[in-house]
Amino acid sequence: MAKYFETDNFVDFIKSILVEYVNNHCDKTDNVEITKDDVYIVWYSKVLQNNKALASTTLPDGMYYEITFNGDKNQCYIDVYKKWENICIEDVQDEE
Repeated sequence: MAKYFETDNFVDFIKSILVEYVNNHCDKTDNVEITKDDVYIVWYSKVLQNNKALASTTLPDGMYYEITFNGDKNQCYIDVYKKWENICIEDVQDEE
């Protein structure tokens, strides 16, 4: 793994590791396998030698992934989340 990722390289890296993760963790009875084309980046940031991205896939499973690359330690972390619900709070106003 490179100590410093360029943006395009990091996005490609994210897609590769998510394809591997998802394909290894999907319910095998669903008979589903994704490719890099099924992974999309929701948000991305690079600060100095560190990278972070939020990503998801085209699968209708409600999962999303936070990928963090720590350039100081040359380590990558994947946090896996499941969206349980989306609640709208209407008429939100600043209380000043």
